[in-house]
Amino acid sequence: MAGHSQFKNILHRKGAQAARRARKFATLIREITVSARQGLPEPAHNPRLRAACAAAREENMPRDTIERAIKKAAGPGAGDDFAEVRYEGYGPNGVAIIIEALTDNRNRTASELRSAFSKYGGALGEPNSVAFMFERLGVIRYAADAADADAMFEAALEAGAANVESGAAGHEVTTDVASLHAVRDALEARFGAPAEARFDWRPATTVPLDEEQAQSVLKLLDVLDESDDVQNVFANYEIPEAVMERLSAA
Repeated sequence: MAGHSQFKNILHRKGAQAARRARKFATLIREITVSARQGLPEPAHNPRLRAACAAAREENMPRDTIERAIKKAAGPGAGDDFAEVRYEGYGPNGVAIIIEALTDNRNRTASELRSAFSKYGGALGEPNSVAFMFERLGVIRYAADAADADAMFEAALEAGAANVESGAAGHEVTTDVASLHAVRDALEARFGAPAEARFDWRPATTVPLDEEQAQSVLKLLDVLDESDDVQNVFANYEIPEAVMERLSAA
């Protein structure tokens, strides 16, 4: 399993599902609020807000919850205190980690993240200390039944995508950063709203981990992912499927 996946895809995570769901909803509502404040409070005319709403629907957030968050964002001062901050560092075994946060208190967030890195054998670094090891790109995902592979491939490349990968798990379209919204809009017009459309950090190289190493890295990633301020976490680890199966069964 590759480390560029968002941590919701890590199969070993168990327990406290209600608490995790609540934290996920809080993270999504924060993104909806900031997106609506930075552009028009209307998804059809605000690409970032449209993507945030799509992510919320993917997590089965009720429609009225999404609408309330957008309406609240339109009020005076809502979301003004939040800043987008990127943190970088190294976890156990030299795994490079990028964290994207929305925070209203940079000192608090930095302190919490630094403590987590230290506790689990890592170190929070300076800006751009690991970003050079990743590529920034746009990612658009569709369910497998949204289109056949040939139709998705042709439509995506015609819209300006860089690559398309299709399989039983679905379609993944990648773009350069500047093209994400244009490609997403073109595909949405043909196949409907995607399951996900977002910016991603993909590692240029990965760090292979055995079972013991994977456990220590995943403990840190779990803690980072549980922070209310953290929106996304990316890392350059590689865990063999057999190891992930054993961790999942533990």
